Amino acid sequence: MAKMTRTQIIAALADKSGKSKKEVKDFLDMFEEMALSEVKKNGEFSVMNLGKLIKQDRAARMGRNPATGATISIPAKTVVKFRVAKACKDTVL
Repeated sequence: MAKMTRTQIIAALADKSGKSKKEVKDFLDMFEEMALSEVKKNGEFSVMNLGKLIKQDRAARMGRNPATGATISIPAKTVVKFRVAKACKDTVL
């Protein structure tokens, strides 16, 4: 199965909502901007019945270079994860 592209998503939402593609695109851009700013500021952003974006700190750790087997130091960093909601899992699976 091929995944939907951004253009296809915008077109499908425009057809279902009766709005123009430009209005739908502008709404999705604002939604994306709001989600990213909320994760940056508060550490999490929930999307009803889909899941939530969570900012998480990873500690520094030791790892191995798979090519040489040498031990390397992996620095601490901050990552963003998406946790799928139970309602979404139950619907899809």
